[in-house]
Amino acid sequence: MSKIVIEKNVMVPLRDGVKLATDIYRLEDAGATPALVARTPYNKDGMLAGGETFNILRAVQAGYTVVTQDVRGRYASEGAFNPHIQETDDGVDMLAWVAEQPWYNGKIGTFGGSYLGGTQWLPARKQPPALQAIAPAITFSAGYEGCSYQGGTKVLHDLRWVVANIVPAEIERRRARGKTILESDSPLDVDGAFSELPLATHPFIQKYAGFYRDWLTHRSDGDYWQQSSMSDSYEQITVPALNISGWYDIFPWSTFENFKGMRERGGSEMARRNQKIIIGPWTHMNFSGSFPEREFGWAGSAMAIDLPGIHLRWFDRWLKGEENGIDKELPVLIFVMGVDEWRSEADWPLPDTNYRSYYLHSGGQANTLHGDGSLSTTAPGEEPADVYLYNPLRPVPTVGGQVILPGGNAMGPRDQREVELRDDVLVYSTPVLNQPVEVTGPIELCLFVSSSARDTDFTGKLVDVFPDGRSIILTEGILRARYRNSFTELALLEPGEIYELRLNLWATSNVFLPGHRIRLEVSSSNFPRFDRNSNTGGDITTETADQYETAVNRIYHDKERPSHLILPIIER
Repeated sequence: MSKIVIEKNVMVPLRDGVKLATDIYRLEDAGATPALVARTPYNKDGMLAGGETFNILRAVQAGYTVVTQDVRGRYASEGAFNPHIQETDDGVDMLAWVAEQPWYNGKIGTFGGSYLGGTQWLPARKQPPALQAIAPAITFSAGYEGCSYQGGTKVLHDLRWVVANIVPAEIERRRARGKTILESDSPLDVDGAFSELPLATHPFIQKYAGFYRDWLTHRSDGDYWQQSSMSDSYEQITVPALNISGWYDIFPWSTFENFKGMRERGGSEMARRNQKIIIGPWTHMNFSGSFPEREFGWAGSAMAIDLPGIHLRWFDRWLKGEENGIDKELPVLIFVMGVDEWRSEADWPLPDTNYRSYYLHSGGQANTLHGDGSLSTTAPGEEPADVYLYNPLRPVPTVGGQVILPGGNAMGPRDQREVELRDDVLVYSTPVLNQPVEVTGPIELCLFVSSSARDTDFTGKLVDVFPDGRSIILTEGILRARYRNSFTELALLEPGEIYELRLNLWATSNVFLPGHRIRLEVSSSNFPRFDRNSNTGGDITTETADQYETAVNRIYHDKERPSHLILPIIER
């Protein structure tokens, strides 16, 4: 076997003179080969230890030169880090540099997950000539909705990213340059930071993560967020894409948006015809399929489908021209939970989807899992509304789901029974099922609501209730009422007036088996996955805890105002 040559910290110059540290992995006697490129803020030196989704050494032995790079302002690279904003031009410059190297044969592909997905999509908007294919995993589609915000609320699990991944490295960079590091500059306590009010003025963020302050203060969509958006630029992207995510990832909705958007609006026929998507029972960066409260087994792991091998087949097709059939396969590969098996499909949403309404019912006492809330396909008649008090200083806690939070069991398929005991959580369940019910596709919740406040939030959560009582989260969503019409223009509520709201609960694929029940939870907070609504209608970024107000919120489900959950049912 040929010797693998590794070149470390080659400094690649950009158009403005800043140099980025780059590692090169290649076979000693391979000659000119296609190049696979990954650009990371997480230290390129750690990428060799991976392998669940992409294996660098396996790719080199398969005939590729692999190039990894620390992005601007991170680890061994020069410059200042400004997440996402810098990656378009820097990525274009990097690919142009690769195209000039003697070991390069004219074809480039890109790979990587999370932030590394953005470093693929963003420069692809500029159509770099050598770029032939990309493989973005667990990544976003736009800077605002589905990344920094969801339903108009600020997601806070990206604060963990700042505290755990971004700030410590920045402190070390400053220490290496001889700058004084104060004891108060030690890493911020994540839990404490989540509770800080107002967070945007926290001195730690001001000093080390000014960009996060910008994310907090740009609370509506607009020009600032367009700089890091792919969803407005699919027409400019002309390459095939292998899209990868998980049902419990923080980006499944964005991944489907990228897949659908490119199939419909991609900038070339080749791009439109050659989009592929894989969704497993995974969280963000956990591809094992194994969780303390829900086990998907070996079948649910990335290794079961050989995700590194799928990457190589993808690049062999588009960079080497091999007719290996990957472009002839059905474009959608999903793991169907419940039956716990992989299945290929022709499109997303599935062409034979039957959208069915499940209506909310109660006698006005749906509070807690012991209340009288129910869920059925029968439309309501005359029923009293359900009411609860939302106190932003006593928020409903986040328990699992599509989130990144501290703790090994803090994400993914968690049991919700503790949450369902709260009186500010409304619980609606079907009777025990006699037949399996498959729910595969995008999910929407239509709520008729009123509030005593000028602004408040509403949440929805889809849950699979097991015969043993476990209430396992599948997917969820939220909507800040002021953004009910648009994420760019605010519209406050008139207290006591009834409004129809549409909540995007993202998507799932799950067979509710006989003996199980389908459950919906409704509330007004999910903290610290999302920031808390102060209920004042004011600027949440600058408000302090003593300004927060409580809200009396009502959910209506009667003949004129039939609140309902819309489920994508598959019957075959």
